[in-house]
Amino acid sequence: MLLILGGTTEGRMAVKTLDEAGSPFYYSTRGEEQEVVLHHGVRISGGMDAQQLKDFCREQHILLIVDAGHPFAEQLHQTVADVAESLLLPAIRMERIFPPHTPDITWCADYEAARSALLSTGVKRLLALTGVQTIGKLKPLTDTGVECFYRILQRQSSLDIAHRHGITDDHLCFYQMGDGDSPLDSEADELDLMRKLCPDAILTKESGITGGFQQKVEAAQNLGIRVFAICRPDTPAYFHRVNGPYGLRRMVEKLLPDFFPLHSGLTTGTCATAAAIAATERLFRHQMPAEVPVLLPNGETISVPVAYGDDYAYVIKDSGDDPDITKGMEIRAQVRPSDHFEIRAGEGIGTITLPGFDYPPGSPAINKGPRQMLRANIKEEVCITLSIPGGREIAHRTFNPRLGIEGGISVIGVSGIIMPFSLDGFINSIRKCMQVARATGCDRVVINSGAKSEGFVKAHYPDLPPQVFVEYGNFIGETIQAAHEEGFRKLTLGIMIGKAVKLAAGHLDTHSKHVVMDTAFIRSLAAEAGCPEDVLTAIDSLNMARDLWKLIPEASIPSFTQLLIQHCHAVCAPLLPDGDLEVLLISEQGKIYH
Repeated sequence: MLLILGGTTEGRMAVKTLDEAGSPFYYSTRGEEQEVVLHHGVRISGGMDAQQLKDFCREQHILLIVDAGHPFAEQLHQTVADVAESLLLPAIRMERIFPPHTPDITWCADYEAARSALLSTGVKRLLALTGVQTIGKLKPLTDTGVECFYRILQRQSSLDIAHRHGITDDHLCFYQMGDGDSPLDSEADELDLMRKLCPDAILTKESGITGGFQQKVEAAQNLGIRVFAICRPDTPAYFHRVNGPYGLRRMVEKLLPDFFPLHSGLTTGTCATAAAIAATERLFRHQMPAEVPVLLPNGETISVPVAYGDDYAYVIKDSGDDPDITKGMEIRAQVRPSDHFEIRAGEGIGTITLPGFDYPPGSPAINKGPRQMLRANIKEEVCITLSIPGGREIAHRTFNPRLGIEGGISVIGVSGIIMPFSLDGFINSIRKCMQVARATGCDRVVINSGAKSEGFVKAHYPDLPPQVFVEYGNFIGETIQAAHEEGFRKLTLGIMIGKAVKLAAGHLDTHSKHVVMDTAFIRSLAAEAGCPEDVLTAIDSLNMARDLWKLIPEASIPSFTQLLIQHCHAVCAPLLPDGDLEVLLISEQGKIYH
């Protein structure tokens, strides 16, 4: 079992991430205020001291602890680290994303340092945004003539604490809480409060992006109000640290491999970025780390293992359990100084030859997402040459020839992470095919399940350019939706009988993992087409849909195929509103019914 200690936005994020595994876990919060949806987790509440936590871990056979508590919950972090170390359990600290320290903020190590800084700069009117529990630490300021206003939660327990410290209601203001400990107040609310109180300065905690830190700082700076911030405490060294859902999942996969039945992987773009970071470290700082931090598009940072060649760094592509043809390949990066930032393609990376991509024909097949990741992670002005040995040889086994990418494969990736068997990569390829098809200027797109059916529909439409023939695999619904989004009004669906009987029964994803042939449905169509009773009986024991071509009497074939086509059309038509949808049913010999 796995235990999450939460009650925060990060706790909620951890629950959502780990629920995807389908494995049981515990979610513990001190109180019961936080609303959280648990599909596979068990909610427990009430704080635990070190001994109670140790006993719980032993009794419930906890194998991994995730600390998703508030960054300033120092006692909690230390307790978790001590207990985990004593029980030889791995522990993950789910951190927040923290903006970098900037000189326009006065950073204070603790509250004593904050009091000294505030007094030394002559602040006379302070708005404290550090919470009700810090009133006692700031109370000495009032003895020196500083007028302090405190923003606290609008609940009775917080009011009682403030009143015990002698704070009157006219020096209290309130905010509401969202998920966990995140304020609902927007920057506009912060501005209104500060305009009302007109403080000389605000004091806040380094609470991270989800704690509203930036909103508070930006509101104050917009009004010319000085900002003082308490630095977040250090995290015990025992923890494995992550700061987002992807990093959490990958760390759990590493430390508790059986928790997720399928493991995530890294996109080619993330691998290329990691290799480039390592090569840059080697060039400018003469360091060769075994792993490097990579900033993902969602703002979190993950660590990626790297290795080195004579004049390059590389990453071995980790695709997790996703069926990725590039799994295990070397993604290399060479870096040299330059007067501007540049990305080049080397061995194994293809060249774009058709319109419809993020970049014009003649450009390296390196998508926009990876390019943005490279620039976000590497601040130096360098020329980066990416290469994938063996990429040219495997390119013909990808969508690249269909897309007009020649000489190699693509460097792709949107999120930076491959989710196992989500088939996001396949669907994204379909969307890219649609964009290329649209760039031809043709008003019709023809979708088909694979090479065999494509050959038949190409013969049916000999004058159409090859780019308008798009393979859907099993994802008929997603493909039609992509065509609609690209503005196609005319769509032809070429389908063979094995997928047609599934589609006609209402299944837009025809993969055998998700749906099997419904013989009762097929029997009803055959009966409506006038097939005799012995044929209907034979359908009950049908194993392969293609046998229907032999089983259905010749005289009933026209009626049966028309019924099948009508049902397929009815299922697909809502996905192409106001469009012209044509369904072509293809026999094993290539005869087309429509």
